[in-house]
Amino acid sequence: MDWLGESGSGDCTGRAFVAREALLADLRTRLRAERGFAIATLNLDHAVKLRADPAFRSAYAAHSHVTADGHPIVWLERLAGRRTERVTGADLVVPLARLAAQEGCCVALVGSTAASLDGAAERLRREAPGLHVAARLAPKAGFDPASSGAARLLDEIGESGARLCFLALGAPKQELFAARAAARLPHVGFASVGAGLDFLSGQQVRAPRALQAFALEWAWRLARDPRRLGGRYARCAAALPGLALAARRARPSRREGAAP
Repeated sequence: MDWLGESGSGDCTGRAFVAREALLADLRTRLRAERGFAIATLNLDHAVKLRADPAFRSAYAAHSHVTADGHPIVWLERLAGRRTERVTGADLVVPLARLAAQEGCCVALVGSTAASLDGAAERLRREAPGLHVAARLAPKAGFDPASSGAARLLDEIGESGARLCFLALGAPKQELFAARAAARLPHVGFASVGAGLDFLSGQQVRAPRALQAFALEWAWRLARDPRRLGGRYARCAAALPGLALAARRARPSRREGAAP
């Protein structure tokens, strides 16, 4: 992530993206050892926020794992001379639920709406036999990760006995909350999954696989929600040339990459 540049407080530049199988293997070890974690899934919108928001950058730096969510991030990494696997938050939900079921760990679902969490819980029980959903917590609109309400939410997560918590609060709230939660509940794992629970419940419809394969998931989402996403995607498009130039400059020269 060295192409993000030096800005804001905290530092997440130079971090290596983790691939899916390596991530799952490490999380299994952590669950068995009762060691917590926090997973962030970097997309282009996050990259824009990281360059502008010191608090978001500091929260990202507190995460134990970061994956490349989105084709633009994979492309930027290639410009920087690295091959990176795309691992989206939505694609992690079921594998993580199965891992929790195998290890006998309860899970908590946090965010979205009560109806969506109910639907997601039912779907996860089918996809991950033996999974126990210990808590379904849907904060009210306007949820503030730094508020006393967030502290009470952390108490509920801790009291539920959950060892893995899926956060569907949207960026930057879920990442800010995850950083706070990881410090407060160091034995719990937190995975920020965006719309992942809504996709499972059917409250939102994900782009068809053909569009995903051609890196057109953004167009599907924009067409379905132009008012909410139009400004966000415009900012991302405006930032992409600068990020691409920074990634190209971060690419090691042949001399730097050569063996001594």
